[in-house]
Amino acid sequence: MERLFAAPAPPADLLIAGARVVDPGSGLDGPSLDVRIHEGVIAEIGPDLPRTEVETIDADGLVLLPGLVDPHVHLRTPGDEDEEGVASGTRAAAAGGFTAILAMPNTRPVVDTPIVLSGLVQRAGREAVVPTGFMAAITAGQEGERLAEMVALAEAGAAAFSDDGRPVERAAILRRAFQYASVTGLRLALHEEDLSLSGGADMHEGAVSAELGLEGYPSIAESVMVGRDLAIARYEGAPVHVCHVSAAESVAEIRRARELGVDVTAEVTPHHLCLTDEHVRSLDAGRAKMSPPLRAATDRAALIEALADGTLDCIGTDHAPHRGHEKEQPFAHAPNGVIGLETAFPAVYTHLVEPGLVPLAAIVERMSTGPAAAFGLPRPAIREGERASLCLWDLAANWLVQPPYASRSANCAFAGQTLRARCHLTIAAGAVAHRLIEAVAA
Repeated sequence: MERLFAAPAPPADLLIAGARVVDPGSGLDGPSLDVRIHEGVIAEIGPDLPRTEVETIDADGLVLLPGLVDPHVHLRTPGDEDEEGVASGTRAAAAGGFTAILAMPNTRPVVDTPIVLSGLVQRAGREAVVPTGFMAAITAGQEGERLAEMVALAEAGAAAFSDDGRPVERAAILRRAFQYASVTGLRLALHEEDLSLSGGADMHEGAVSAELGLEGYPSIAESVMVGRDLAIARYEGAPVHVCHVSAAESVAEIRRARELGVDVTAEVTPHHLCLTDEHVRSLDAGRAKMSPPLRAATDRAALIEALADGTLDCIGTDHAPHRGHEKEQPFAHAPNGVIGLETAFPAVYTHLVEPGLVPLAAIVERMSTGPAAAFGLPRPAIREGERASLCLWDLAANWLVQPPYASRSANCAFAGQTLRARCHLTIAAGAVAHRLIEAVAA
C-alpha cells in the first residue's frame, strides 16, 4: 500500500553535468560525473555524457547526494496551519534537500481515526511538493488510555504509529500496541520520557540549569523509558523506533538491546548533535527550548560517537514550528520545539563533517537510506533506472541562518549562525521540488 503522497508535478528532463556524486548505497563517490534524468527517471550516469537539447545544469564544484528522508516532522496540520501547513512544510523540506518526510500525529484533532488521516492524505495529494507520509497515533487522543484504531489506520495509509510529544506511560498499553502493530507490519516510533521524573522541567538537569535557576529534566527520565520499552519490544519480538535520542544513557540502552537481538532503529536530531545546554544562556533562549532538552557536552559526544558507529542510524529534524510570540516568552513559559528542515544537513555538515567528527558518507546514509529503511519507504539511490530523488549541494557556500524561511515559522535553533552547504536543486519522486541554480545553454 502507498504510504507517501504528493501533488502531481511534471517529470524532470535534464542533465546534471560534472558533479561529484556521493551515494554510499550505490557505491558512488566520484568526481565529475554526469547524471541524465529523462521523464523523472535516472537514465544514464557517466563521465562526459553528450549534451543534447535537454536542459543542462553545470554542477562543476557541486556535490550530488541521494534525496534526504526525514522521519520526524510536525506539519501542524490540521489545527495550527498558521504555524505550518502541508504546502509550506514540504517547501521547507525541499529547500533542505529532503525528498520524503513523515509527519507526526499530535495535531488538532489528533490523527487517531481513518477520517482524519484520509483528510491529510487528500491534502498531501493536492499540496505536498515532496512525498509525505503520516504517522497515526498509538492511543486515542494520545491520552494513553486505549489504543487507536491501528488496523483501520494502517489500511487508510498510515506510515507508522507514534504518540510523539507524549510517552505511552502504561506498559500494558504499549505491549498491546506492539501486538496490534505486528498485524499491520508497521513500526512504533516512541517518545521516551518518564513524566514522573521530567514533569515541569525547563531544560537539562545539570550545572547550567542550577546556575540559571531553571527546573532540570534529568537524562534518566529518557533512558529509563528507553530501557523499559526496548525490554517490552524484545519480549514481543517487535520492531521499534526510538525518537530524538538525547542522552548518553539512552545510547547505552540501545546498544544493549541490539546486542540482545532487538530490532531497534533510533534517531537523533541535528540540534542535539550540534548544540549543548550552554546554548540556553543565549539572549534568545526560547530557540533553545525543546523536548528532550539540549544536554551536556558529554551527552553530545556520546551521540556523535553513536551516530558514527551506526548505533543511531537515523537523523530526524523534529521540525516543530511555533508562533513567534510564543517563543518570545520567558524561557520557562515558552513552548518546546524548533524548526529544522532547512538547516539540518548544513548544520551537521558544518558541525560534524568539516571538523572531521563524522564522515560525509555516514551523514548521507543516516539522512537517506537509514530512515527510509527504518520505515519501509523507498530508498533514494543515484542509480540508472531509479526514479530521481536527489539533491545538489554547494558544500563551500557559507550562509547566515536568518528569516525569511520557507517554513511559516522562524523558531530555528541555528538562527544567527553561519553554516556551510547550500541546497541548489532538489528532485523528489522525479519532479523538481526546489531550485536555486539556473541551466546553461545546451
